[in-house]
Amino acid sequence: MDRKIEKKTWTPRKIAWIVGGAVLLFGIIYQIGFADHRSTMNVESDRLSIATVSTGEFTDYILVSGQIEPAQTFYLDAVEGGMVASVIRESGALVDSGDTILIMANSNLQLDVMQRETMLYEQINNLRQTRLFLDQNDLNQQGQLAEIDYQISLLEPQYKRFKELHEKKLVSDREFEEVAEQYEYNLKRKELTYKSYQSDSIARAYQLAQLRQSEGRMNASLNGVGQILDNLVIKAPISGQLAMEQIEIGQAINSGERYGQIDVLDEFKVRVPIDELYLPRIGQGLRGKFTLSGQDHELEISKIYPTITNGRFEVDMVFTGESPQGIRRGQSVRIRLELGDSEKSLLLPTGGFFKDTGGNWVFVLNSSGNAEKRNIRLGRKNPEYYEVLEGLVEGEKVIVSGYENFGTNEVLELK
Repeated sequence: MDRKIEKKTWTPRKIAWIVGGAVLLFGIIYQIGFADHRSTMNVESDRLSIATVSTGEFTDYILVSGQIEPAQTFYLDAVEGGMVASVIRESGALVDSGDTILIMANSNLQLDVMQRETMLYEQINNLRQTRLFLDQNDLNQQGQLAEIDYQISLLEPQYKRFKELHEKKLVSDREFEEVAEQYEYNLKRKELTYKSYQSDSIARAYQLAQLRQSEGRMNASLNGVGQILDNLVIKAPISGQLAMEQIEIGQAINSGERYGQIDVLDEFKVRVPIDELYLPRIGQGLRGKFTLSGQDHELEISKIYPTITNGRFEVDMVFTGESPQGIRRGQSVRIRLELGDSEKSLLLPTGGFFKDTGGNWVFVLNSSGNAEKRNIRLGRKNPEYYEVLEGLVEGEKVIVSGYENFGTNEVLELK
């Protein structure tokens, strides 16, 4: 007897097709909505430099190199030219003020000095002759007044007697008139001579004052001319260490030529060239420090030279305390120059990534050990750290080595 076979609804094949379709659909949905489509690159982790974001004091500073120089330097320039006759002190010698360094000879200068001295002596003698003439003229006028006074002293009694006798009719009119005329003449003569003497005395006093001034100037000129030859003997103006080029006997040194210098060794300064980029931020009073023989030494900017040469300007820095022992002129030091006050910030160590990203993004390690690209914002920079403004938190790890080999990949799988 035949039996009706019922058709099964859920056959294994149908179930397999349904399951396969569901898996395929889920895969499509995952790829569209949830899968990571970012480009990925495999990278050897031991070739990377990884740093941790931390919180600390950010100090705005730059590293600059400076050169030790004496705080005071006196340059030696030849006042008068000549031939070197003798070298008394060699370069590098310690000299005291007044010590002789060089002796020069200049026969033409010596002859010129002799001629000028002769002319000045003649002019001084002429002045003295003029003053002697004025003195003699003064004496002559005084002698004339004395002679007139003597005549008046003789005539006055005689005039008075003759006047009394004439009133009594004891002498003639003619005799009285002769005596009266002589007496009045001498009185008038005295008056005119005294006025002339007064006028001459005023002029003589003015002339004598001018003569004294002229003589004083000539004597000063004479002393100055005499000191010209002293300039051929070169002496140290201050105490310090002598530094000059090799000078040989017979060598010619021209007037105005710089042949050396004397460095005062009691104090030193540091001459520091700085990139012109920092000129607006540099001012007097900014401080820096360097380490020498295991000890830190602090400096302060005392002078700024604003002239820019080859993209750099220079500053002078002086020690805030005593100068270090054992430093030498020309010695180089590496200075940490602070541009601002320290403040607490989020810090990211410096690295080669900046030249590839401009500080706009970095690769940050995630929880799975891979690195993902992330946008950030950096602020100030010093040789050790960048100041992080946005995009990172304390404790995150960032790849800080160069990114030139990563291309446009957004995820790095570290191995």
